[in-house]
Amino acid sequence: MRLQKIGLILTGGGSRAAYQVGVLKAIAEFSPRSSQSPFTIICGTSAGALNAATLAINARHFRKGVNYLLNVWKDFRVHEVYRSDFVGVFYNGVRWVAGLILSSFGSDKLNYVSLLDNAPLIELLERALPCEKIQESIDCGALYALSITASGYGSGHSVTFYQGAEDIEPWRRARRVGLPTKIEIQHLLASAAIPFIFPAVHIHREHFGDGSMRQLSPISSALHLGADRILVIGMGPGGYEDNESRNKIDEYPSLAQIAGHALDSIFLDGMEIDLERLRRINKIVSLIPEDILLQINLRHVDALVISPSKPLEKIAERHLHGLPWTIRVLLRAVGVMRKNGANLVSYLLFDKSYCRALIDLGYQDAMKRKDEIIEFLGQREHEPENTLSQ
Repeated sequence: MRLQKIGLILTGGGSRAAYQVGVLKAIAEFSPRSSQSPFTIICGTSAGALNAATLAINARHFRKGVNYLLNVWKDFRVHEVYRSDFVGVFYNGVRWVAGLILSSFGSDKLNYVSLLDNAPLIELLERALPCEKIQESIDCGALYALSITASGYGSGHSVTFYQGAEDIEPWRRARRVGLPTKIEIQHLLASAAIPFIFPAVHIHREHFGDGSMRQLSPISSALHLGADRILVIGMGPGGYEDNESRNKIDEYPSLAQIAGHALDSIFLDGMEIDLERLRRINKIVSLIPEDILLQINLRHVDALVISPSKPLEKIAERHLHGLPWTIRVLLRAVGVMRKNGANLVSYLLFDKSYCRALIDLGYQDAMKRKDEIIEFLGQREHEPENTLSQ
C-alpha cells in the first residue's frame, strides 16, 4: 500500500511568518525525538518560503530544523532583514524619489528602486541556508519535494519552482506553471520580495516578486506534487472576528492603511478562497463512485488549517517601539502611526519582541488543537522528553 504524502503549506506575510514557527514548535514537541519531518512535501511562499527551505534542508532531523528557526526568529532584529541605519534609509529614500522623477522622463531607473534595502537579508540567507542540502534530503527519502512560488512581473504568471523526486511532472495551468529547478537563495528572495517594499529578483528571463501575488490557487502546488493530506499554517483570521471593520469609519484612509489592505488581499484572500474550493470538491468527490473517480482523476484531499486566534495587527500596535527611529520616521510619513495604520507594520516588524509574541501565539494555538494535529499527522501521542527552547 502506498504511503500517504503529507504536505505542509507555509503562506506569506513578512514578519508575520514568526507565527508559523510557533506552530511548528508545538508540532515538533508532538513528534518523536530525532524523527524525520512528518511533511514529505513542503510548499513555501513569500516569508514562508524561508521557513520552508529551512525545514527541507533539515528534513532528516525535524526538531533540529524547527530549533534553528526558533533561534533565528526569537532574536530577529530589523537590521538583519533590511537596512535601518540613517545612511541606508536616507540613500534608499533619495533613490526612490529620484526614480519617480526620472521615470517621468522615460528613464527605467525606478525599476531598480524599492522602499527598503534588503541587502542584510541576502547576507543572512547566504550564510545560514546551505541550499545544496535540499537534494541530500530528497536522496535519503526524508523529503519528496520542496516548492517555492514567485510571481513573474513580465509574464504575469505564478511560477512554482520545485525540487523533488524525478517522477514529478511539470505542470501548466491558467496563469500558473510548475518548473523543476535547483532551489537557490535567489528563489527565496524572489518569493519574499513584497511589491514596492523589497526589490524584484531576476531569475532566468524575467524579474520576479512576492509569490503571493497572482497566486490564484495556493493549494495547487502541493496537489501537483502529490500530497494526499495538507496542513496549512495561514496568516488570516482564525478563531476571532474583526468587529471593528464593520463600524462606521468616516476618516479617509491613510496611505499605510491602503497599503496594509492591499497586502491583506495579496497574502490572505487567495488561500481562503482556495480552501473553500477544496472543501466543495471534497463534497462532490464523496458523491461519485470510486470507479468513476479513477477515470476523471479526482480524489479527496484532507486539509487542516492552523490560523491566528488573535488579530496580528493588534499585536503589532503594541510593539511599534521595536522599529528603529529611522524606519518610524519613514513610515510615519505614510500614516503608520495613525489609527488602522499598524496593519502595514505587522508585515515589516522584524523585532524580537513582536516575533516572540507571534511565536507564542502560534504555539498556544497549536497546543489547543494537539489531538487534532496528532491524528491528522497519523502520529501516536507521546510524552516529549523536553520542550524546545524559545
